[in-house]
Amino acid sequence: MRCPFCGHSDTQVKDSRPTEDNATIRRRRLCPECSSRFTTFERVQLRELSVTKSNGDKTPFDREKLLRSLKIALRKRPVDEERMERIANSIQRRLETLGENEIPTKVIGEMVMESLAELDQVAFVRFASVYRNFREAKDFEAFVGKLGSEQD
Repeated sequence: MRCPFCGHSDTQVKDSRPTEDNATIRRRRLCPECSSRFTTFERVQLRELSVTKSNGDKTPFDREKLLRSLKIALRKRPVDEERMERIANSIQRRLETLGENEIPTKVIGEMVMESLAELDQVAFVRFASVYRNFREAKDFEAFVGKLGSEQD
């Protein structure tokens, strides 16, 4: 592993341990060249995924982008960072087990919507407003109205 501080190509692992959900290995590393310490995370990747956007463009799946979307939707909500990580891991695993290498953005969006609906209704509406491209207040009203009728 290359040192992010000095670029030295050989660093030493000082400590390894699984994260709480056992989906990731956390490694503390030391650079023998500059003596800097840093942390890396190692995850199992079952397959290379690419995302097919609605305009037909294809890009590599980016777990960090998924996590950023969750964080934006859950901003100032009572959900800790670790829970967001578990949701991102869960969605990534589900995508990898679909058996497809190319995943439409719609599939990912629906998985995020499903996860947020179970976790936090405010975050669910926030994400839906961007994902479904709400343009006016009445779009929110219609969506929230559907939510209320589904819960009855």
